Amino acid sequence: MQDLSPTFSKLPVTGLLTHLDNSGEAQMVDVSAKVPTVRQAVAAGRVRMLPETFAAIEAGNAPKGDVLGTARLAGIMAAKQTAHLIPLCHPLALTSVEV
Repeated sequence: MQDLSPTFSKLPVTGLLTHLDNSGEAQMVDVSAKVPTVRQAVAAGRVRMLPETFAAIEAGNAPKGDVLGTARLAGIMAAKQTAHLIPLCHPLALTSVEV
């Protein structure tokens, strides 16, 4: 499988998980004193399907309508809900989502 995150292996590994207390219990970290920073996140995925299914989607003949438009909308909605989907994730203000 292709490595879709080439920068991941370059990140420093500290061995410290800030969301775990001394007994190993998950806890929310206080980030109130943290200075706001500009961040960028990139996500990738893969969908496997039959060649006929791909052809129908590409031609716009899928029985349930615009598959790619629906997927694009789902990606945008998921980005906006990140703090609700990832445990202990702090809400982050989004300025842009590209799908």
